[in-house]
Amino acid sequence: MRTTNDRIRHAILFEICGLMISAPILAWILNKPISHTGVLSISLSLSAMFWNYAYNWLFDHALVMLKRPVNERPVWMRAFHALMFEVTFMLLTLPGVAWWLDIALSKALVTNIGMSTFYMGYAFVFNWVYDVVFPCPVEAEATAV
Repeated sequence: MRTTNDRIRHAILFEICGLMISAPILAWILNKPISHTGVLSISLSLSAMFWNYAYNWLFDHALVMLKRPVNERPVWMRAFHALMFEVTFMLLTLPGVAWWLDIALSKALVTNIGMSTFYMGYAFVFNWVYDVVFPCPVEAEATAV
């Protein structure tokens, strides 16, 4: 198991590296100043963290209302959970992205889909590299079983 400090380091590095990559790419693709896309990237990052908390709280309460065990989630439910997080986050942020970038809602939707796709791939690569650079201690693996 990872320590609390390691998890904090992971979260901070994930966000900083993601912002350092996504803001310039977004600026280049949309032909906008990096200061503009940087503010958007930071806003989306913070919004995602807050929505993640609220969404998971709502999802757990929905399971309770449906009389489903909160701690038993089959693969289909985990896939549904992940997909619905992305869909709802994109819909919630769509008006703000369109307004901030001064673009049509359809272009903002394409931008949101692109950002979500980027972050899914980025999360895969980042977590893989993080595990290589900061491996879990061997003792922790033995005691976690």
